[in-house]
Amino acid sequence: MPIHNADIAGIFEQIADLLEVENDNPFRIRAYRNAARTLRNLGQDVGDMVAGGKDLTRLPGIGKDLAAKIEEILATGHCRTLDKLHKRTSPGLSELLKIPGLGPRRVSALYHELDIHTPEQLYRAAKDGRVRSLPGFGEKTELRILENIEAHIQKDRRIKLATAAQYARSLVAYLQRAEGVSQVMVAGSYRRCKETVGDLDVLVCADQGSPVMAHLVRYDEVAQVISQGTTRATVILRAGLQVDVRVVDKQSFGAALYYFTGSKAHNIEVRKLARQRGLKINEYGVFKGRRRVAGDTEASVFRAVGLPYIPPELRENRGEIEAARAGMLPRLVERADLRGDLHAHTRATDGHDTLKAMALAARSRGLEYLAITEHSRRLTVARGLDPRRLLQQMEAIDALNENLKGITLLKGIEVDILEDGSLDLPDEVLGRLDLVIGAVHSKFHLSRDRQTRRILRAMDHPHFTLLAHPTGRLLLEREPYDVDMNRIIRHARERGCFLELNAHPVRLDLLDAYCMMARDEGVLVSINSDAHSTMDFDNLVYGVGQARRGWLEKKDVLNTRPLSKLRPLLKRTM
Repeated sequence: MPIHNADIAGIFEQIADLLEVENDNPFRIRAYRNAARTLRNLGQDVGDMVAGGKDLTRLPGIGKDLAAKIEEILATGHCRTLDKLHKRTSPGLSELLKIPGLGPRRVSALYHELDIHTPEQLYRAAKDGRVRSLPGFGEKTELRILENIEAHIQKDRRIKLATAAQYARSLVAYLQRAEGVSQVMVAGSYRRCKETVGDLDVLVCADQGSPVMAHLVRYDEVAQVISQGTTRATVILRAGLQVDVRVVDKQSFGAALYYFTGSKAHNIEVRKLARQRGLKINEYGVFKGRRRVAGDTEASVFRAVGLPYIPPELRENRGEIEAARAGMLPRLVERADLRGDLHAHTRATDGHDTLKAMALAARSRGLEYLAITEHSRRLTVARGLDPRRLLQQMEAIDALNENLKGITLLKGIEVDILEDGSLDLPDEVLGRLDLVIGAVHSKFHLSRDRQTRRILRAMDHPHFTLLAHPTGRLLLEREPYDVDMNRIIRHARERGCFLELNAHPVRLDLLDAYCMMARDEGVLVSINSDAHSTMDFDNLVYGVGQARRGWLEKKDVLNTRPLSKLRPLLKRTM
């Protein structure tokens, strides 16, 4: 694919925008903008100029550094400077910059002051009246922001991954019963384990002449048929979820699965690698001219461009291609690696089942230990435990452990972090537990500095073990509270305590970007179910999916350790 002046100008404008969001040197920002303007207005193709040996530094605003970057883009299709910026900034910032009326300066303020990363977060912040408090915004600007993004969000309704899974599993099972069908898989953001899903991309491997499309439109859950052909169909389920179904043959199934899994940014970069080898990738295969050279499996597609298989959760163009080329892809954590769960509730507070029932349910899911961590007294809505009731539960856990086989219950508490950073229960009780989980359940709208200092003080407590659902978000319901996660993660490293990845489908908290930060800082993450019933342990799979999106390996996850190795780590924080 030829690279045009506008393509290079667009890259330089992205660099300038992201540098401005980062409050970088204004002269450096201006240099990129001037270079982009020069390229857009240049009558001659800059690629032809380079091929002809012309000196690019003679162009207005193009010095040696920018000339080298132009040559890099022409040669490789990308710019290392932009790649680095994408890695260290939130992936959603590029989408924020596309919203009318939001320039880089305003995006910078929203990002740094309100920790806003995506249009959806901005929409909720504007709805809550938090945007108008920032200098340079005001009520009218906040209203305009709402008007500019409301239509986009309304038409881009998303549902939680676990909710989508319910519809996906039933549909896949139904399609597999059609004559001639050998395989059905859901691709897209669903397969990449994104927290929310906008639609379902379903691939069906079937024999020629299979009546699978007629079978699809007879599905009870189909409310509307948008289109129907012999190999493609789009339907709307009664739940309002759009489903796009494509039928492919065996020799193309791997290529189609790769192509429709995405993400778009990842696929673009892999296609560039293919072009460098004289290959073309589409949903039907990998081709050398008219000859198909790969495509029956995803692994064959990657091999054709000189890469090892890249797991779907990593395909976001956040360094996975470079890691693959260098042989540095992580061996991602798997559900089978989890040896225990460190966050669960019983009917003693707001759970639904007994101690024994929870223990047996955890054991049936292959777990070897389970921490019982009821809410503390401050959370009255959950009938939180006071010291007396907590001591009674500790005795009950000891008694039950004497008769349990195959699983051990640990004694813990999910203690409220109060506004001043103190913990909701006295030291003499907390010191008798196996672990103490600290959680923010109130005062979500404190300033960034106050909220951060509140959590840091709690983490300094001698009995603090683990920070629960660290950003406090509820997917599609409540945005994260404003907190400096860089400081939180680094303080956890210094303090020697841990962070939770809460696997409850409404939370999936830590964000994948923060999982990567924790890994880089050497802070262990605990993938916990936050189970309130015996069925909730099944949600651990969603926590593992989020951890995989965050590049976590088995060694990065606290509760992949056997109990004999876990106990010393827990004691270190007490």
